[in-house]
Amino acid sequence: MSIDTTTPTTLDVLESEAIHIIREVAAEFEKPVLLFSGGKDSVTVLHLAAKAFWPAKIPFGLLHVDTGHNFPEILNYRDRTAERYGLDLTVAKVQDYIDDGRLRERADGTRNTLQTQPLIDAIAAGGYDAVVGGARRDEDKARAKERIISLRNEFGQWDPSNQRPELWNLYNGRHVSGEHVRVFPISNFTELDVWTYIAREGIELPPLYFAHDREVFSRDGMWWATGEFSQPRPGEDVVTRSVRYRTVGDMSCTGAVESTAADIASVVAEVAVTTVTERGATRADDRISAAAMEDRKKDGYF
Repeated sequence: MSIDTTTPTTLDVLESEAIHIIREVAAEFEKPVLLFSGGKDSVTVLHLAAKAFWPAKIPFGLLHVDTGHNFPEILNYRDRTAERYGLDLTVAKVQDYIDDGRLRERADGTRNTLQTQPLIDAIAAGGYDAVVGGARRDEDKARAKERIISLRNEFGQWDPSNQRPELWNLYNGRHVSGEHVRVFPISNFTELDVWTYIAREGIELPPLYFAHDREVFSRDGMWWATGEFSQPRPGEDVVTRSVRYRTVGDMSCTGAVESTAADIASVVAEVAVTTVTERGATRADDRISAAAMEDRKKDGYF
């Protein structure tokens, strides 16, 4: 009798860890929800959730905070994907908060930082006790501090100095009424791992992630697409460039990178040699200060 000595690959190990975490959440919490923006990381988590429960349906719904400045291509993909999986999609809209005065527009026009209150309110209204998302530790120093299961207090806030140990992959989800946890199944994935996994699994992504010709202008070392929420200032010339997006947040804070990577294999090769994280390279809201992400997370941002 032959013995299979095949060694699991890094992706096999990461996939197994993520599926274990997702199953633990479904088993231990009363009402989980998956944050789904249509970005590559949340798409990866959704795919992992589908594998975790196959052939049964994913046993929880989706939640998205729509800034009102999202890329139309991403919103179309979000809706199609939720319908394909047969999942309920709850959308909390920043515009509703601006319309009734609960939030005010920022002077710089960026709405990404306005997502926190709608997110906290949507979690409370939905009665969710576990909110699953696609944050990774390699994205930002603040996210590198996070536990895989991270407690939030009754105000949705995070205390980085008071976190629970996670020894031997044991996860503590205990919380009292009013509190909830944020769950990060792909914490240990890198950007390259995510893209390599997407390639291996044949996961469909929004076309923005691949190189395409677009009218853009240069600002702060990034290429910005022209559009309703992103207009050039005097002296900023509009040109056509082959670009792609490494991350797809709010249109008013997310830049593109010049690229000819029009397919997944080319993107994997491109990411393999980059020395800057996608948020560091193309997210203006993370450049406000060295602690911008941590400050938002303390307030309740994901």
